[in-house]
Amino acid sequence: MKSKNHRGATATEANAGNGAGSRSKQKLKRKQYEKELASLHVELVKLQQWVVENRLKVCIVFEGRDGAGKGGTIKAITERVSPRVFRVVALPAPTEREKSQMYIQRYIPHLPASGEIVIFDRSWYNRAGIERVMGFSTEEQVKKFLQAVPLVERAMVDSGVQLIKYWLEVSPDEQTRRLESRIDDGRKLWKLSPMDLKSYSRWDDYSKARDDMLAATDTPFAPWYVANSDDKKRLRLNIITHLLSQIPYKELPREKVKLPKRHLANSSREREFSYSYKSVPEEF
Repeated sequence: MKSKNHRGATATEANAGNGAGSRSKQKLKRKQYEKELASLHVELVKLQQWVVENRLKVCIVFEGRDGAGKGGTIKAITERVSPRVFRVVALPAPTEREKSQMYIQRYIPHLPASGEIVIFDRSWYNRAGIERVMGFSTEEQVKKFLQAVPLVERAMVDSGVQLIKYWLEVSPDEQTRRLESRIDDGRKLWKLSPMDLKSYSRWDDYSKARDDMLAATDTPFAPWYVANSDDKKRLRLNIITHLLSQIPYKELPREKVKLPKRHLANSSREREFSYSYKSVPEEF
């Protein structure tokens, strides 16, 4: 049974517009984008309540090149929901101890429990992507990884985890524009690591690694979904709409909230402090 998104379109219909043709669309105006996003945020809250009530386990994986828009998309998904339900996992480089473990071992503890949605900002697929391209793993290790992943993901799905995997595809020109914009922007400097600079010149290597990864791990029980990420606003709306279509949910009934009466010590709207405190300077 096909689930419907917040606009009434089935998942199949929602996917029909994806592809090269979407690259020629005009960018969304901010007002339209914010209106659509606000509507989707309401649906994500409904989904959140449904996941908690029905004790579902959802795991969402985001992969893509540097500058593909993973972080911004994840932020758009999570900015209006509870971080206790929607958990974001972005693991740092492995420690020496973790390097000696079975490769998938450090990711297993972060998988969702009942009533949780876990979002991986990069995942175990690092081995098939950046580790392979940058020479941190051998071709033999990558080969074994690609053979093993479908078995591990099958076990995850059989245990009740719904696994949804997204690859965000950015064009070479747009990636260059985004990375260059980080150079002189103090807010974005942390996004431009030495590793980003080293990997930037290896576009073709990443393309081959991506294609090998998709061919080996795109399975009926854990398929990959590729999204054009050149337009960030459209990307976020498309991803959230698609995500909502993948998890059938209903709005749960709830009582109308009414604030109780509040009793104040005196007629003043503000209660005086009985403690001498330090104030934050009002610079603005």
